[in-house]
Amino acid sequence: MRLLLLNPNTTASVTERMAAVARTVAAAGTEVVPLTAPRGVPYISTRAEAQVGGAVALEMLAENLAGADAVIVAAFGDPGLGALRELAPVPVVGLAEAGMLTACMLSRRFAIVSFARALGPWYRECVEYHGLAPRLAAIRLVDRPFGSIETVQDEFEALIAETAEQAATEDGADAVVLAGAPLAGLAERIADRVPVPLVDCVAAATRQAETLALLGVRKARLGNFRRPDPKPSSGLAPALADLVGGAA
Repeated sequence: MRLLLLNPNTTASVTERMAAVARTVAAAGTEVVPLTAPRGVPYISTRAEAQVGGAVALEMLAENLAGADAVIVAAFGDPGLGALRELAPVPVVGLAEAGMLTACMLSRRFAIVSFARALGPWYRECVEYHGLAPRLAAIRLVDRPFGSIETVQDEFEALIAETAEQAATEDGADAVVLAGAPLAGLAERIADRVPVPLVDCVAAATRQAETLALLGVRKARLGNFRRPDPKPSSGLAPALADLVGGAA
């Protein structure tokens, strides 16, 4: 099996961190193909940046689709997820969606914990997009500046653990989703400090992508994620123009 791990951010070290987690949990024989956005921002934290990242992710999909069995949108907030699902002939899984749905299987109400307050409005809209607002206990965000997106989980390890513990004890969360690509792998390190299950979104997305690929379900021919009718375009990257034009 071949899984594309599309990071719509430009920080290659975060992509490699996620790929390492994905390879740890993936089944034997699964190939994880990490891809980093060639342009954009180091990490997405606003709606505008998500729009940019989603557009770049479409190009990355088109250029690397051959031989892929499933795709992971490797940024919490799932930038471009709906568009990628429309165009891709294979299953596409979002990091946020996978993490939250996994938390729903572990809990009645879950919390989201992450490392920057600026992420809050976008994350809340992501929860609502996926129809999971009634299951959300809280979104808790660390309100301190960090030195580097590459090392934020090391800088904030104790604070993230404390914040996750507060989500359980004060907000009534039965599970906690650690949100944000830079936090990949942290759940295992701090699990014994939090009294409820912690969900690593990369691990969850990897296993869900494998499962969907193995189920072999057909592409929708009706509804929200059917393949759009082919149409001509101008100015698009060649591979994306081919995909929009009906090549898949």
